[in-house]
This record gives sequence, C-alpha cells and structure tokens, in this order.
Amino acid sequence: MKKSLFLIPVFLMLINAGSYAQNKKVAVVTFYMNKQIDLSEFSAAKDVDIVSKLSDDPKFNLAPLLSNFHTHFFNTYASNFPFQLLPESEVANNDAYKAFIPTGGENNKGAYDDKHYFLPVDGYKVILPFVSHTNERKLIKIFNQCDGVMKVYVYFSLVKYGVAGMGVVKIEAYSDISLYNKDGDQIFSIKEAAKSRNMNTLTGGIPKMTADKILPMCQSAMDELISTVQKDLPKLVKNGATL
Repeated sequence: MKKSLFLIPVFLMLINAGSYAQNKKVAVVTFYMNKQIDLSEFSAAKDVDIVSKLSDDPKFNLAPLLSNFHTHFFNTYASNFPFQLLPESEVANNDAYKAFIPTGGENNKGAYDDKHYFLPVDGYKVILPFVSHTNERKLIKIFNQCDGVMKVYVYFSLVKYGVAGMGVVKIEAYSDISLYNKDGDQIFSIKEAAKSRNMNTLTGGIPKMTADKILPMCQSAMDELISTVQKDLPKLVKNGATL
C-alpha cells in the first residue's frame, strides 16, 4: 500500500514535468542547404570553378531534396523534441525577422550572401554557424515569447573509395540540428551523416562534376540521411540536454 501511495505523486510529477516541457516553445530561425559540394578530399586546382559551375547549373536542382527533408523535419522529427515548435508562419511573417540582417549574411557583400552558395526554405534567412552565436542572441530577442531558437541545415561532400582496385566516389550528406537557449548558448547540436548507395568512377583521379552524375548521388544520400535521422533522433534527444 505504501508503494502505491508513493507511485501516485511520482506519476503526477512526471505528468507535470512533461506538461511543462511541452509548454516550452522554440522558433526555427533558419532552414537551408549548402549548394556547394565539399571537395576537400581532392586536390585538383580547379575545384572551386568545378563546384561553382555545378551549383549554377539549372539541372542541379536541390530544391526537392531540401523540401523533402523539411517536410520530414516538421511532420515527423519535431514530435521527438520535448518542446513545441513555433509555427513557421509566425517566423516568416515576423516583421523584425524579415528586417534582420545576419552577421555574415545578406547585404554584407561577403561571399556568403550569394544565392549561388545557399538554398533556404522559402521564408527563412540563411544563418551561418558562427562560433560567437551573435545571430542567435539577436534572434532570441526577436522571438522573446520563445524559450529558445533552433537552426537546421544540410550540406554535402564528395568522398573517395577504392573498390576492386578502381577509384570511385560517393556523396555524403550531413545534417545539423542545433538548439540555443534564451541566453544564446548552444544546448545541443545533433549532427548526422549518411552516404549515397550509388557511386561514380574517378577519371584521372578527378570526379566528373556534372548534374547528371552528382544529383542522383545527392538524392540517394538524402534518402539515407532522412532514414538515419528518423532512427537516431529519439535517442539523441532523450540523452541530450534540453531547455
């Protein structure tokens, strides 16, 4: 009997704690994809030109890949967080957010403002992952009704493999989901990675950087990444810090 009486208040405490966590709100303030494929594993002198030409090719359309990840994030992944996400419309339609100029972002005439580099989901600004967290501290003041802000971005790299004495390449997709509290301090950064199932051969040690070769590998890598995040996120969120 004593055991039952003890469990009741504990159960009520758990309910209250869960309700408190679900009452907390977080604003997703950036959601974008880096269009530039990382070629750091390759030493070709014209890497920058190769990547630039690829990202400018209209056939290299990453928008559907980003849209698919965005849909999974809000429709599936979001339910794993111990807080609510502010509706996207309240972020995109916030006048202060629309007027916000990120450090290292648009209108600063730096390399990072070019749409040639980044593809954001409609309504979002590109907020780069600077160590100072200057942008995050400013954004939490804009969304002061929230308990924190979240940043989500995806990027790719080309990786080399040796298969049966032949050089091949795959695309690896990476995601970063980072949470910041009211002080602009990072609470967690959940990073995941997944490689494409399909691959392409190397010619003279240099990958063929054309849309018809690279885009299918990006698609494959994103499919793998979406599955990886869906599988790992519940455990990572449960074991990580929160607001």
